[in-house]
Amino acid sequence: MINIGGGDVALFASDIHLDDHDPGTARWFLEALGHASSDATHVFLLGDLFDYWVGDDQPGATVAAAIGLLHALAGGGIQVFVMRGNRDFLLDRGKPAQAGAGFADRTGARMLADPTRIELFGTPTLLLHGDSLCTADLSYQEFRTLSRGAGWQESFLQHSLAERTEYARVLRAQSERSKAGKRPEWMDVVAAAVLETARAQGAGTMIHGHTHRPARHHHRGPDGELVRWVLPDWWAPEERSEEHPQRGGFLRVSSAGWEPVGPWAASIAAG
Repeated sequence: MINIGGGDVALFASDIHLDDHDPGTARWFLEALGHASSDATHVFLLGDLFDYWVGDDQPGATVAAAIGLLHALAGGGIQVFVMRGNRDFLLDRGKPAQAGAGFADRTGARMLADPTRIELFGTPTLLLHGDSLCTADLSYQEFRTLSRGAGWQESFLQHSLAERTEYARVLRAQSERSKAGKRPEWMDVVAAAVLETARAQGAGTMIHGHTHRPARHHHRGPDGELVRWVLPDWWAPEERSEEHPQRGGFLRVSSAGWEPVGPWAASIAAG
């Protein structure tokens, strides 16, 4: 059990979608994480740190920069935890011969199971990526079950890097087309799944990402109130405007309280 309290400071983020095609977002997030973690003792990245992940031999300048920063944070004494998301569920799952050390060894991060229950300043808190709660999206849940299986992953990782990368590109295109035909509520969490998951795990608070709908929700269930924090996705457009603002931020938890940090803080305060 991970127990955070006393003088600890924990940072939570998710859905950064790092990739070479978006250097602006990558640069902003890495700078923001470096700054925000200056007094942190724990950093939790709750899925979709990368826009896709086809194996621990994945190349790219953005991959190298992210691994370097996490390695530096862990080497400096910060406990770094990474949870797999729906786009990077192969993180540290397979190490093709040419990859060398796996993701966790290269970063010094600990991989978190989804879900993971922690004690956060005396509050039993459940950490998830969030996609497991979107139970109305049946086709996605079928693929999620398939792709998390050891057999599927072992078979996939036997292909060449070029083949795996092309498959990821095709899969992303299919996903975008599929979203266009789905009802919006299918891509959000289902309240019954939220309450049942929290009850089964004995948690009074939940932190997750995935839906790109940052908020602080209060649910009333048979076991009492559940507080659910939904973390923001990250995006730094080249030309910011009212129509295209920066998105992103951290949830910072310390003995002083629970504090949204970054662009999403205004929307949480307004809510």
